[in-house]
Amino acid sequence: MMNKGFTLFIAIIVMGTLLLVAAGITGLAVKQSLISSTGRESQYAFYAADTGMECALYWDVQNPSGISAFSTTTSSQITCNNQTMSVGGVVTSTFTFNISPDPFCTTVTVTKNPNNTTRIESKGYNTCDLSNPRRVERAVRASY
Repeated sequence: MMNKGFTLFIAIIVMGTLLLVAAGITGLAVKQSLISSTGRESQYAFYAADTGMECALYWDVQNPSGISAFSTTTSSQITCNNQTMSVGGVVTSTFTFNISPDPFCTTVTVTKNPNNTTRIESKGYNTCDLSNPRRVERAVRASY
């Protein structure tokens, strides 16, 4: 009479153990997925920052007029990603533009110092939504 239900007890123990292992593996898979998507979003933010840097460098160094668009004495109109912005006329120019068709944003700050040095800082974001808790920022800086 003592051995009745022993098989049921072993089956419940084995099922419980398998359920715990499955739950653990599922938890790891979800965490790995989040880490992977964060890496992807970080890459998008970096590309947005790089795009802003390339635009600023173009208008500062390769401006078709031959004069930097970020001159401290006169203001200019620049176009980045089919968006026109007014810059220059001050020591520090800051402009922001969206990168289409994807929802990425870039904020670029160009500082022209009196000793003829230039500092460009471009911050890229994976989303333009300021309230998004998964918003990622990456920055690129150039000084010359």
